[in-house]
Amino acid sequence: MTSIMTNTAAMAALQTLRSIDDNMQTTQARISSGYKVANASDNAAYWSIATTMRSDNKALATVQDALGLAASKADTAYTGLQSSVDVISSIKSKLVAAREPGVDKNKINKEIAELKNQLQSIAESASFSGENWLYNASTAAPGTKEMVGSFNRASDGTVSVTTLKYDSSSSTLIDTNDVSRGILTKGTVATWASGTTTTTGTYYLLKVGSATTATGTLIEISSTTTNANLDGMISAVDTMLQTLTDSASTLGAITSRIQLQDSFVKNLSDTIDKGVGRLVDADMNEESTKIKALQTQQQLGIQSLSIANTNAQTILTLFK
Repeated sequence: MTSIMTNTAAMAALQTLRSIDDNMQTTQARISSGYKVANASDNAAYWSIATTMRSDNKALATVQDALGLAASKADTAYTGLQSSVDVISSIKSKLVAAREPGVDKNKINKEIAELKNQLQSIAESASFSGENWLYNASTAAPGTKEMVGSFNRASDGTVSVTTLKYDSSSSTLIDTNDVSRGILTKGTVATWASGTTTTTGTYYLLKVGSATTATGTLIEISSTTTNANLDGMISAVDTMLQTLTDSASTLGAITSRIQLQDSFVKNLSDTIDKGVGRLVDADMNEESTKIKALQTQQQLGIQSLSIANTNAQTILTLFK
């Protein structure tokens, strides 16, 4: 039946054209934004996952910054310890030299005094971002330092922050409030051979203006210093040197752990970015192919609608 009231062909062509226009809008939005899932309405599940993982990735970026700060603190403390080991080795060498008969012990003591000043300077200077793991001027004892290591999301959705810990009491060289808390300010028990017997004594290297007094004898020499006392000082300094070496080893292990964690967090962040991209990024090759096909379909749809409208006009010829 031919009707001038209802143009079925034109309606069908118009519906097809509307569908093509909707698909073109979707494809053009994907091309312009770069996302196939830009809003929750596109795909609620994928949008939710992507939004959560992007938020977690921002947290991981903060973790990277925190690890960089932690690495700087650890490197500063390690550099100070390493320099202190070199200076204490020099003090040990000076004490051994003082054991030689006929040397001027007073002059050697002046050299030792300057090396002590250098140790104090190193300890005070080994500070980064207001933290010093070698020098404690606080009334509180040196404690455990916590550094942000990672951001975790469990399978049930709960989140947590993991920290790396370092006990700074093991590397505190000087404590100006309680000398017993500083490796160089506290009394160190030394044992050395004296003939066929063993002698024990307590010595400390640095004298600081502290409310407490170190036990033992200050390591300093003069022309009247006996060989027995020199042997005790050498033994005590060697013990301090071993303690500092152990502390530097521990700090070196922490530094290595921070570097490994930093590398892991960077790789994890990249992996998350890739995973989110697989879910929500638009395939530009595919979308470019779609837009070409839709443009062709749109032209054909317009042509079809034009034909349908033209057919209706032929009814006029019946009344001529």
